[in-house]
Amino acid sequence: MEELVPAAPEAARNGQADLIEAITEAVHDGDDRTVRRLLARFAELATIADLYALRDALDTARPSGNRRQS
Repeated sequence: MEELVPAAPEAARNGQADLIEAITEAVHDGDDRTVRRLLARFAELATIADLYALRDALDTARPSGNRRQS
């Protein structure tokens, strides 16, 4: 049976979206220190569903020639 993850309140979701956007920008800029700091903050707030959103955001930020094949 699939376990359901409770949805976060809308304000928290908006904050997480902003955090994912900041992580994506830091990755794009190659700012490792900021990426580590933001990922630590994300880890405090993340649910399993958010990890998929982060992966998708990072995939869309990469030029198509740099995407890894899974």
